[in-house]
Amino acid sequence: MDNNIASENRILKIEFRFCKLSVCSKLCFAIGGAPNQVAGSATAFFLQIYLLDVAQINPFQASMVLFIGKAWGAVSDPVVGFFITKSKWTRIGRLMPWMVGCTPFVVVSYFYLWFVPPFTNGRFIWYLGFYCLYQTLITCFHVPYSALTMFLSPDQKERDSATAYRMTMEVLGTLVGAAIQGQIVASAHTLKNCPQHNMSGFIYYLSSPPPPLTSKEMYMIAAGVIGGVFLICTVVMFLGVKERDDPYISKTEKQIPFHKGFILVMRHGPYLTLTAAFLFISVAIQLVQSNFVLFCTHAVDLRDHFQNIVLTILVSAVVSIPLWQWFLERFGKKKAAFCGITWIMPFTVMLVFIPNLVVAYVVAVSSGLSVAASLLLPWSMLPDVVDDFRLANPCCKGYEAIFYSFYVFFTKFAAGISLGVSTLCLEFAGYDTGACRQPAQVAYTLKLLIGAAPVAFIITGLLILLLYPISEDVRLRNKLCLEELR
Repeated sequence: MDNNIASENRILKIEFRFCKLSVCSKLCFAIGGAPNQVAGSATAFFLQIYLLDVAQINPFQASMVLFIGKAWGAVSDPVVGFFITKSKWTRIGRLMPWMVGCTPFVVVSYFYLWFVPPFTNGRFIWYLGFYCLYQTLITCFHVPYSALTMFLSPDQKERDSATAYRMTMEVLGTLVGAAIQGQIVASAHTLKNCPQHNMSGFIYYLSSPPPPLTSKEMYMIAAGVIGGVFLICTVVMFLGVKERDDPYISKTEKQIPFHKGFILVMRHGPYLTLTAAFLFISVAIQLVQSNFVLFCTHAVDLRDHFQNIVLTILVSAVVSIPLWQWFLERFGKKKAAFCGITWIMPFTVMLVFIPNLVVAYVVAVSSGLSVAASLLLPWSMLPDVVDDFRLANPCCKGYEAIFYSFYVFFTKFAAGISLGVSTLCLEFAGYDTGACRQPAQVAYTLKLLIGAAPVAFIITGLLILLLYPISEDVRLRNKLCLEELR
């Protein structure tokens, strides 16, 4: 019987060695990641201004919704990662049932996040509850989807290629999310919807009849469209992607306990360095995303153009993903990270000091390059860290979800703190909920949140990334060692 098991394992390893992913499989895998980015883009760019100006909860309550929701989502990541490691293999895989099963509930919770209840006193609890529920459910989708990269193919080149497809589609999803949300709700934040008493001395006359849809209805329609996109993309992924079992270790080996695997992961130096570096970088990107619409509306008087500027950023990011994929293959992933992410710093500062429309579009194109790099690089480098860990700990099987879930945990938690603090800063600056004109202190605060704060976080992240030990030579050496193990 032992000979039969050994023979089966040898056959399985031979099959994995020669397994190549088709373009169709890569596309279906990439499409599966798009809906998370579609919904994430809408919430990143519009949830803050929605809570303040449409739902009309005060800035302190909005900061609590954003912080507690993000923190709740961060805590959910390792919890979901733990349960994934305990999941049994099914006919459709170990990770796929999580993604397929949670999708309908994600759509429902997302829709009610953008619904304004008829009561006013309990709106804070409403949005806090549905945001936490949405964060939990989207975690049940995103953690297994991220870990699925390791189970598409054992070949690093194939995984990197699939990651490039994924990042291109995710940036495209971000573009679609911003386009759907921005184009549908843009008129909800223009001056024509401002009541005369809220113009702070500006005389305003209605030149056209009121819009056929209220701002609340616009946000609900956008949520329904995005929910439909989520369902369609998940079905495409389910039909086109085959999840494969772990090829590195014999199935007869016994797993070590979860807590011991967790300790080993948290002691792995390259993982800690990579996570810490991109934690600060992702906080910078989150600050720009969440405050950009408010910045255009209240700080630089670009409220009639913000949706097109956002689209320009994301189109630039979509187009530049193949560029960064070529760059990292030609010059290495670490160099690509430094070249790509530093690009955003001078241009965000430029927009703060030269706030006109032409500069805004120049900044948008340039910033898209850095957004693409910040999305592509961490997910391309994490599999290398997992490979390095597997060589150092060959007895550990099934703990890939720990790497991905705790990476998301740390970045979400840090982003939650930064978003909560940034919204709280608007409270201290005197932000007037629902007002069309804000005090000068609010404009100044938004300029700091768009310019100085992201630059400081990016510089800190890049300094930490200098310590990342997996160079191209180390990565190629690990690849050869893993091929020998198979």
